[in-house]
Amino acid sequence: MNLLIAALGVLGVASSGPLIAGTLGATSVTALAIAFWRNAIGAVVMAGPVVIREPKAFGRITRREFGWSAVAAVALAFHFACFITALQLTSVAAATALVCLQSGWIAVFQLIRGTRHRWPVLVGLGIAFGGVVAITGFDMGSSPEALLGDLLALAGGALAGLYTLAGGKARQSMGTGTYTTLCYGMCAAIVAVMALFSGQPLTGFDAGGWLGIIAITVCAQLVGHTAFNHLLATMSPLLVSMIILLEIPGAAILAAIFLNETLPAGTYAGLALILVGLAVVVSGQRRGRPVADRREAELGAD
Repeated sequence: MNLLIAALGVLGVASSGPLIAGTLGATSVTALAIAFWRNAIGAVVMAGPVVIREPKAFGRITRREFGWSAVAAVALAFHFACFITALQLTSVAAATALVCLQSGWIAVFQLIRGTRHRWPVLVGLGIAFGGVVAITGFDMGSSPEALLGDLLALAGGALAGLYTLAGGKARQSMGTGTYTTLCYGMCAAIVAVMALFSGQPLTGFDAGGWLGIIAITVCAQLVGHTAFNHLLATMSPLLVSMIILLEIPGAAILAAIFLNETLPAGTYAGLALILVGLAVVVSGQRRGRPVADRREAELGAD
């Protein structure tokens, strides 16, 4: 059963990039509309069980919990804006791999704050960011748009790292349902303001556009992330984190099959370097953590 759930989780998160790229390319849906509706729908879905089981949970949110949730929501909103826009400019495979550097960015932020990582983490960071150089180098030679998309995806990965760190602070005393409802809800509100100022509509799309939005929300937000959250109760966080990394080759394969996306051999080499490097980073981080810290998972945000 865990194998089946893991497979569904990988398919869910790996489908995010191809589904977003396909929806943006074939319909009038805007980037911020996708970010708004997947978070708004996610907040409503997550709020239901909380309201039924703990109707007073939202009234018990402290100022500290609200503050960290707000920081996470801001980071998540700009993460989606960067990642979804990147998918319009560069390949699905490159954007997904670069945004999946979340675990690497978390290690970098910890280094800046004075954390001393074990040597495998540093080696893994070097390998992963070597993959970034390979991908951006090839895209620099292909088009300025592709390079801009790479940079936006890279920024999206850093913002996802901030989202995870802030969410970890909030979840020290908050339940998963309460936190995700609050964070997703605030994220949707922030994205709505961004859409207002940028002139991107959030409604008025054709049936195909709404179908794409629903597919993205169900596959990536509800099926993918819910599956991995379930696996955390029965599998080690290290194994779950490793399984999540399959999103990188998964997105590349789905983009090749359904979007006919082909990439230079050097770009595929960069994807492989990022995948291997992140696996080393995740493994190195987990081995050095005390047992009490091993329940916090960097599940990503795509």
